[in-house]
Amino acid sequence: MTVYEASTSRVEGIETRFVFEDPALDLSWTLLAGHSGFSRQIRHPRIQKSGLALVGHLHGLVKDRVQIMGETELSYVESLTPAARAHACAALFDSLPCCVVVTRGVRPPAEFISEAERTKTPLICIEEKSSTAIAAIHTVLDEHLAPRCRLHGVLIDIFEVGVLLVGQSGIGKSECALELVMKGHRLVADDVVECDFRPPGMIFGEPADPLRHYMEVRGLGILNIKDLYGVTAVRDRKRIDLIVELELWHQDSEYDRIGVEDHHRKIMNVPIREVRLPIQPGRNMISIIEIAARAELLRRAGHHPAKEFVDRIEQATMTSQKPVRNRVERINTPNESAAPPRVQVKRPSIIPAPATSRTPVGDPNK
Repeated sequence: MTVYEASTSRVEGIETRFVFEDPALDLSWTLLAGHSGFSRQIRHPRIQKSGLALVGHLHGLVKDRVQIMGETELSYVESLTPAARAHACAALFDSLPCCVVVTRGVRPPAEFISEAERTKTPLICIEEKSSTAIAAIHTVLDEHLAPRCRLHGVLIDIFEVGVLLVGQSGIGKSECALELVMKGHRLVADDVVECDFRPPGMIFGEPADPLRHYMEVRGLGILNIKDLYGVTAVRDRKRIDLIVELELWHQDSEYDRIGVEDHHRKIMNVPIREVRLPIQPGRNMISIIEIAARAELLRRAGHHPAKEFVDRIEQATMTSQKPVRNRVERINTPNESAAPPRVQVKRPSIIPAPATSRTPVGDPNK
């Protein structure tokens, strides 16, 4: 399959300021100390809880990760003597983490603030509880630090199934997508699809900003799908669920005629099911692509039409062979329930009556 995939890229890091100033974070936060270090880089998409660092175990502490201090960690710090508390705080901030976050709106001890100012480490207080803060920060970091790649194709939403149309340039991908939009489906991206990875193993696609809502159709030029068909005809982002390769039909090529085995293509090491559809005069490619999306919905529900068909054929074959085997057994083995063999009985011959003397009529002696 011809999928033009550039090398996977990943953002090296993002400033702490941009993460917490992102409107998508939706958390109530306050910067308590370390204003001058608010531009430190966050390079890891997952946070780290630093409870063990407070007891002197600094092995595994990654300074590029957001450090979270919850109610449990702060209660332990407050239970320490002033000297032990100062030593624990100094050990934590001397590792120069990108930022330290305190949750539940708890005011951290004075040692936290003084050490944050000394090491120029942003110290942030969040009103929400730890689980809410962690989920929100993960979402923003996944958006900014996700691995990305660029594909050549057309991404369209068909029955809530993200279908990526790929193939050689000029094969008719945009024309198929335009016809699908006219049937009520939604265009995501044409020509260039920006893809990013999201855990646990999903690939999302979106258009490049200059090409958003635009489509190129040879002979017509550039079309704005949103202006032509309204906001319901476009979508800004969609997960890629199925790859459909369009190619010219070749007599010598072999195409799947049963569909028992599923074929997959990896995008950023994520396997995505793919199908090859040969283009030939007389084939209604739009309907076939729609059927491919419907079949994908069936697979999600646990139904595999091809495998069910093969199983039915095998069962029918076994059923048709069983009576034949029984008839052979009846021929080779005696059947006690059958009627006994007919015995031919020889009929006796008719015995003639013994001869008697007949008296003549009119005998005078009688």
